[in-house]
Amino acid sequence: MAVSIQKPKAKEAPVSNGKTVEVPQVITVRDLAKLMSVSPIEIIKELMNNGMMANINQQIDFDTVSIIGEGMGFEIVPIKAPEPEPVKEEKDLPLHRRLIANEDPSKLKPRPPVVTVLGHVDHGKTTLLDAIRNTHVVKGEAGGITQHIGAYQVFLDDRPITFLDTPGHAAFTAMRARGAQATDLAILVVAADDGVMPQTREAVEHARAAQVPIIVALNKIDKANANPDRVKQGLADIGLVVEEWGGDVICVPVSAKENQGIGELLENILLVTDVANLKANPNRLAQGVVIEGQVDKRSGVSATLLVQNGTLNVGDIIVIGTQYSRIRAMFNDKGKRIKQAGPSMPVSILGLSEVPEAGEFFEVVESERMARTMVEEQRAKTTKGAQTTAARPISLEDFFNKTQENGDQTLNLILKADVQGSVEPIVNSLKELGDDKLKIKILLEGTGNISESDVNLAIASGAIVIGFNVSVDPGAQRTAESAGVDIRQYDVIYKLIDDVDKALKGLLEPVYGDKTIGRAEVRAVFKIPKRGNIAGSYVVEGHITRNALARVLRQNKVLHESKISSLKRFTEDAREVATGFECGIGVDGFDDFREGDIIEAYVKERIN
Repeated sequence: MAVSIQKPKAKEAPVSNGKTVEVPQVITVRDLAKLMSVSPIEIIKELMNNGMMANINQQIDFDTVSIIGEGMGFEIVPIKAPEPEPVKEEKDLPLHRRLIANEDPSKLKPRPPVVTVLGHVDHGKTTLLDAIRNTHVVKGEAGGITQHIGAYQVFLDDRPITFLDTPGHAAFTAMRARGAQATDLAILVVAADDGVMPQTREAVEHARAAQVPIIVALNKIDKANANPDRVKQGLADIGLVVEEWGGDVICVPVSAKENQGIGELLENILLVTDVANLKANPNRLAQGVVIEGQVDKRSGVSATLLVQNGTLNVGDIIVIGTQYSRIRAMFNDKGKRIKQAGPSMPVSILGLSEVPEAGEFFEVVESERMARTMVEEQRAKTTKGAQTTAARPISLEDFFNKTQENGDQTLNLILKADVQGSVEPIVNSLKELGDDKLKIKILLEGTGNISESDVNLAIASGAIVIGFNVSVDPGAQRTAESAGVDIRQYDVIYKLIDDVDKALKGLLEPVYGDKTIGRAEVRAVFKIPKRGNIAGSYVVEGHITRNALARVLRQNKVLHESKISSLKRFTEDAREVATGFECGIGVDGFDDFREGDIIEAYVKERIN
């Protein structure tokens, strides 16, 4: 809390040391001491001389600083108002915008939109995609789809629309996490007989993180128990207000099963994307992103590419990450051999030596020499530097420092709790924190363990993941560690709220977190006289070490936490057991093991 003091009675004017210090309207004693290059004790003494008791973390206002600064021989001036925010930097623009940023405007031509379909499981995403594909293909090609390549084009009045046939928002955001922005529009499929569900909310936040417009496809409208108004109310509750309710979100009633409303949905896709004025330069070397890669026993490595700028040709030398090769063959989404592909066209290519990852950027170069140079440069970079176009996450401790540098900031959070009854009070408490400059935005709230999809969303949006009474899936833990995502786990609500509040105020001290070093599955239980039950286990990941901390999980629920009291290989004591080996594990204070339990070994390490 900012405090003020009465100006002291007139006394001899202090001798100025000629130093001018710029300070904000409110500052802590610690930070003021740094600015003045003096000891905090000197400032505290000066405050006491003026009738104020304060500690090193006390916040004092500008008037107070002026008084004590004058007494110490400093000229105190307010920090100058920040310069107007510059136009959005190029790195904040979607990839397809950056690719054409330096192109000659006269060479840019309209390109087809690229669409992704998202939504809750069982709401009809696959059925809708099949209905679109089977009713709006090129004349004469109906039924001729012979090859699935992860993306395809349909036509409405001879205008193509590209659909990315990805397995839901997990893959969509995995690409976003790598910095790939392949989508121009997201179709949110919601069942009219079901309504807004947890994965619906998650899909909305993934689309918002990607900063793409959303069209709602209200599916299963033909069902007798369909209730469109209830669905629209649910959408409004998560911030999607449809046009007929006074909002700006287009909602199209469809029945994928009965082929109703498909044409109207495609018309609205073209309407929304026409406003975006999507363009590319077809008369240049191709650039774009990898949609997926796979290995075929007959043809070898193949990759599905989405051309975003330029034209791709058979025989081109293509660079993808740390590999390059010449394109031997190219196929469209019907399995037909083609020789070239223009902007927004998905194609499958042959000729690569390694399977590329979804979201990797590709570009065509003029010569093998240039390709070799680019690949060598890419290999020289560290793995951590690979995600250059993605929004990098920050730690909770770093948030205040970032605020000091950049001014107004929003702390993005992803919240997972054990039950819905825990989610609501946490969300309500978090919303009360912050102020006009420091804001909290909860991108996703839900129940269940922290998943890899949650971590991918954190990578894509620069968020911090907070778990309450939940575990972290092994895949999510690995992804978080490699990408630097801050995952915080709590079992007391007030501690969770307190840490977030301290992060906003810059008072959060470093904490120590858990790092999983190994996981073992209990395969049998052995009773040892005078010692209780020992878990006959198989190490499925990492390594188990004697005296490490451990938690026992059953169906992803933590039953017990303590330390490993004994570790044996056959009858011999072991210091460490690696992946793929069997061992006997004793856990201090616990012997109620069952087959299928997971023993997770971990260590404490500082999180920064």
